[in-house]
Amino acid sequence: MFEKSGMMRTNYLLEKSLDVETLRRKVISNNISNVDVPHFKRSEVDFESELKRVIRQNEEAAGNQKYPSLLSNSKHIPFYIAKNIKNVQPRINLDYSTSYRNDGNNVDIEKEMVDASKNLMRYNSFISSMNHNYKMLKIAMRSA
Repeated sequence: MFEKSGMMRTNYLLEKSLDVETLRRKVISNNISNVDVPHFKRSEVDFESELKRVIRQNEEAAGNQKYPSLLSNSKHIPFYIAKNIKNVQPRINLDYSTSYRNDGNNVDIEKEMVDASKNLMRYNSFISSMNHNYKMLKIAMRSA
């Protein structure tokens, strides 16, 4: 019962976001450490767009139940299969489209440093939100 509440969904998304920010920090560190390697291509983590797509599809499906499909046989293909948010995984993409230098390396150290500071701020805000949620949970459990 409690596991399917909105608060637990929020906590799951915060935990997943912390994992993604940790992965993003590793990728940014890898980019920074290879700034002088010829032909190195920078990487970036894509999670937010995947999560947004799944949430939007689930919201549209909930609102568009005008034509439900009748599955009378196991071989029937349903019109829509709801996607679970827990199945969304971060994706690491290589950037082949740009090259800042003649040696083929496309790492811009200034951009990576800005991305690292953004990453740290996001991580800290997720930690603060998670602490707040656990404090609210603790208050609710005490008063019950």
